[in-house]
Amino acid sequence: MSPDYLQPLLDIPGIRADFIKRLPGIPVDTNRDQAMIHLRESHSQAVQTLGFTENQWWRAEQVHGNRVAIAGESATIMAADGLPVVPDVDGLIARSSGLLLAIYVADCGAIWLADRKNGAYGLLHSGKKGTEANILGQAVAMMQSEFSSQPSDIIGVLGPCIRPPHYEMDFAATIREQAKAAGLGTFHDCETCTASDLSNYYSYRKELGHTGRMMALIGKLPHS
Repeated sequence: MSPDYLQPLLDIPGIRADFIKRLPGIPVDTNRDQAMIHLRESHSQAVQTLGFTENQWWRAEQVHGNRVAIAGESATIMAADGLPVVPDVDGLIARSSGLLLAIYVADCGAIWLADRKNGAYGLLHSGKKGTEANILGQAVAMMQSEFSSQPSDIIGVLGPCIRPPHYEMDFAATIREQAKAAGLGTFHDCETCTASDLSNYYSYRKELGHTGRMMALIGKLPHS
């Protein structure tokens, strides 16, 4: 069942969204690629639960920048876990139905976006560097130029991420300011710190890099 903080997105016809937290019993005390292979089966099940297949799954490579691509119209490369990713981007946007966007996080913030009027949607990976480069503002501008979205019609949600005192930078606060500056009509911060609850969340900082990844998802069902 999707977290309550995603409900404003789920109220939009056809939109499906979820956040897959820490999975008990999955070994993650290894390198990132091996951890992701261990997590792949459970994450694939989450994709299917939302009504999609892996062939409809689009994922950003995540390089801690602010580049955003259009899912369904961008080239992909194969990642170490055997699934394709859109290279050199930290965000994806789409308007077409039948696509599911995905990113992984383990302290960085997942930002979900959805236009309540025209059905466009997006998903961003915004950590320290991505926030400094204002990936949220970049994505909103692209949704305007590519899909004619009005910022006031866009709902934004910030998921669990690391926060003070566990991290010296309060990038969640900066993201909230960026949402206001971008003119988003609605923005929700779940106000949850990943490093404060290792029973439910992975934390790259708290676990010294030996950890898994949570998965954020948003998509639009076919024919919506």
